[in-house]
Amino acid sequence: MEISMMWHTTLDTPAGPFTYVVSDAGAVRASGFTAEVGTLLPLVHDKLREESQPAASPGPVGDAVHSYLAGDLTAIDSVVVEQHTGGPFMTHAWQVMRDIKPGEPVTYTGFAELAGRPSAVRAAATACARNAAALFVPCHRVLGTDGTLRGYRWGLDVKTWLLQHEQTAGIQGPAVVSHSATRSVQRTKM
Repeated sequence: MEISMMWHTTLDTPAGPFTYVVSDAGAVRASGFTAEVGTLLPLVHDKLREESQPAASPGPVGDAVHSYLAGDLTAIDSVVVEQHTGGPFMTHAWQVMRDIKPGEPVTYTGFAELAGRPSAVRAAATACARNAAALFVPCHRVLGTDGTLRGYRWGLDVKTWLLQHEQTAGIQGPAVVSHSATRSVQRTKM
């Protein structure tokens, strides 16, 4: 019997260190703006959690992040995400969140409407809070009901940077930037 593993990589980004944890198949199970993989592992659902080791290279997920940072805001759209939840609304809400266009943030109310449950504003906010795959499931694109920045697990400074990056890159289009412009760093501390 072959033992499944998860693999983690940390990239330096303008918004701070970004770490992602992927399955053997390359699906993102958790990601966030931290250098500590130990912060991400508890976000992986128990049924999906396996031992995690440093990846030998950033792989396709790293390539997508580099392209996103260089201005190709849709590069992260094709990254496969594997999250597990106890209910169909959460799964549906996360998929809907992936359809929110870069540079076009919505409020919790708007997100609830997009998810087909306009009165479920709190459930929409909970979907953001329980999202383990930051950036790839872009909860940073959801604002408070009044249109202001609200909580983000990785900090409002990071959320602000992401929203400004998407607004600016959306106007200017992708830049031609070498992937070496964002340096990969492997972390082993757990």
